[in-house]
Amino acid sequence: MASPALQAQLRQLEWADAALWRAILATPAARAEPRVHALLHHVHLVQQLYLQIWRGEPPTLTPADAFADLDALHHWARRFHAPAQAHLAALPPEALERPVAFPWAAQLEASFGVVHPATLEESVLQVVHHSAHHRAQLCTRLRELGGTPPTVDFIVWVWQGKPAPAWPDAQPSQ
Repeated sequence: MASPALQAQLRQLEWADAALWRAILATPAARAEPRVHALLHHVHLVQQLYLQIWRGEPPTLTPADAFADLDALHHWARRFHAPAQAHLAALPPEALERPVAFPWAAQLEASFGVVHPATLEESVLQVVHHSAHHRAQLCTRLRELGGTPPTVDFIVWVWQGKPAPAWPDAQPSQ
């Protein structure tokens, strides 16, 4: 079982993703912006890839053009959170210390030299931090497009009583 702190990180990740999606889907200029689509696809592709790796599944790259529109991408993006939380909650604590084999390790070694192993727990934190990094980029772009970016800080989630995510009701079109 993942530690309570790690479980909280994943719950906040979903809350923050939902808040960002609400803001983007409510902003016509953001809905139409190719850069927003590309960043959203990247964030959620990485989340999906890591989940597949954690489960021991072969990673499947879902290209951006697999989604007819932003609503379809939104529907796909939501499918990461519950399975990821359930998978990590079901693991014995020692599983978090096992190294994770990344299929792109050779590419990393070519860029950075020696790449040391990362544990499952460290890879979960990577997903959380990677998502937060790109969420910040998306919030900046949302503001530039006239939208109102949500405040998605971890501590705000805590101060608000750790609320459940409030996903928008967009329906997939494919």
